[in-house]
Amino acid sequence: MLYDKPKDECGVFGVFGHPRAVELTYLGLRALQHRGQESSGIVASDGERLSSHHGMGLVDSVFNTDILSKLTGHIAIGHNRYSTAGESTLENAQPLVRNYKQGQLALGHNGNLVNAPHIRNHLENIGSIFSTSLDTEVVFHLVAHSRQNSLEDRIFDAFRAVEGAYSFVVMDKTTLMGARDPYGFRPLWIGKLGEAYVLASETCALDVIEAESIREVEPGELVTLRSKHLGIESFRFSPQQSKLSQCIFEYIYLARPDGMMFGQGVNSTRREFGKQLAREHPVKADVVIPVPDSATIAALGYAQESGIPFDLGLSRNAFVGRSFMNPTQDIRELMVKVKQNPIREVLKGKRVVMVDDSIMRGTNSRKLVKIVRQGGATAVHVRIASPPNKYPCFYGVDTPTQAELIASKHSIEEIRKYIRADSLGYVSIEGMLKAVKSPDNFCTACFDGGYPIVLNGNIPRQLPLIID
Repeated sequence: MLYDKPKDECGVFGVFGHPRAVELTYLGLRALQHRGQESSGIVASDGERLSSHHGMGLVDSVFNTDILSKLTGHIAIGHNRYSTAGESTLENAQPLVRNYKQGQLALGHNGNLVNAPHIRNHLENIGSIFSTSLDTEVVFHLVAHSRQNSLEDRIFDAFRAVEGAYSFVVMDKTTLMGARDPYGFRPLWIGKLGEAYVLASETCALDVIEAESIREVEPGELVTLRSKHLGIESFRFSPQQSKLSQCIFEYIYLARPDGMMFGQGVNSTRREFGKQLAREHPVKADVVIPVPDSATIAALGYAQESGIPFDLGLSRNAFVGRSFMNPTQDIRELMVKVKQNPIREVLKGKRVVMVDDSIMRGTNSRKLVKIVRQGGATAVHVRIASPPNKYPCFYGVDTPTQAELIASKHSIEEIRKYIRADSLGYVSIEGMLKAVKSPDNFCTACFDGGYPIVLNGNIPRQLPLIID
């Protein structure tokens, strides 16, 4: 069954200087489970060597008490994965661990390196051997081939060679590092827990372990933690772009609402999307319902701005995971109801505004409209708290291809007819950007095709650092 929502991306987490770094990393990954559900891994260091464990599936199925007890040390990094680049296999589970001439190195990556295939081809032509299909693995080879002496300088060489979106956590046996790409596509936070330091994709993971949120890693910045005495060391490996390209979809769908992202709260931003949607697409109705759970905050904003009562009209089964069945069409239709079922006492005889965060292929929206009508609604007005998705993402969000995106080749009226709604309205790009503090600092390529990094496939000039 095709997935009709963008898959989240990946979640990264790291701890330096805490005797229970492994357990804290496990808890951090649990808090970041929404960012990746295909595989999970933890790497730890006791100052002498790295130990690691990886597995396919959710965090609590990959780790147990016995496994965690075998991972020891005061430094640890963890990763939850969705496969935006590379197959969903165990060898692609992160953090990756490799040996090179200066010792062991581990790395976890959130994002997508758009020129990785071309770098990989160049490296393979000069004799490099890859063991995964990940874009992330090229970074190890670039670090190993660098002629610099210090690990920081080797990493600088690697980051200057790659193009795309990334938040990295990196560790060797004594050091933890974190970095963001110069465009700031993907989030990465610094926290403090007593004398220990923490890196996390979202502040919700810091909250879970009761760490204090300090600040976000700046675009083009590498932070290094090598001793409690030195604290956070900050290095610039690239100037921050004058125009950032932070991912607006973090606010729309990806991030948890109980955190901060790019300098403002996710909850308030998502609620403002809903309010703007109500201003742009008002309608006479009796009740506003969300498609749970990612559209709940936007639906609250729509209800607040419109004055139409908010209620929960769909019940979501939180215990249903991905299906590996190959069902017939009639069974496929019933499988949707396993996940979402109408609450008839809310819907019966009502004109309903159903708020969702996005429409990709349109198949799920069509099924949900049918379910709401089966619940007794007399009209179903669909409102989308983001603009039409017309273009795929190349920066770490797993979206359908452009040919599969319904808005890429159909008008809004055609989409309305396909999903069988009484009306359909999307928030405009301009309206969406009114909800953020610095609208020029966001990537909206999935809506307007304005990709901030040209996908020309050229090898960067920095690649002469590779051995001839």
